[in-house]
Amino acid sequence: LSKNVAKAVVSTQSTGDKEKKEVSAANLGDSGFMVVRGDVVVYQSQEQQHYFNTPYQLSISNDRLGVIQDRPSDADTTTISIQKGDLIVMATDGLFDNMFQQQIVERLKIIDRYAPTYETLKQAADKLAADARNLAMDEDYMSPFAMKAQHYGLNFRGGKLDDITVLLASVVNCWEEEDT
Repeated sequence: LSKNVAKAVVSTQSTGDKEKKEVSAANLGDSGFMVVRGDVVVYQSQEQQHYFNTPYQLSISNDRLGVIQDRPSDADTTTISIQKGDLIVMATDGLFDNMFQQQIVERLKIIDRYAPTYETLKQAADKLAADARNLAMDEDYMSPFAMKAQHYGLNFRGGKLDDITVLLASVVNCWEEEDT
């Protein structure tokens, strides 16, 4: 588990600016994140791949032949406007390869967007990870990964077994002035 969390944290980093009401992020490879507002995905990072199923990855190659070496400077960076009630889903490719956006959004409905609790955020993250794992093992499921594989001419059906880590963050009203 700690290896998976480290992968998610290394591959996707974000910081918030409460003065500008925005979040900035750097994302490398096929881990990613999405910002969900109500029932709508207002932003989703794009995976970075050298070619199909070969994502960018931080590595040290020691100049070995045939090893692709990506650097932190290769990360996609972005700044996104946020609002109170937005949910930020950060996850490894095990989630995004096995669940479509609408499936993810549906699982987030258990969270009270304006008064989220740690328990409901954890419950939703656990549910997303468990559902992605179950779909990954379904050989008949036409997963997002299977659809991409078929786009590239590969005869593939089913989910994709992979590491699955899900982190959820909720935007709270941290920028309001405190009454004095």
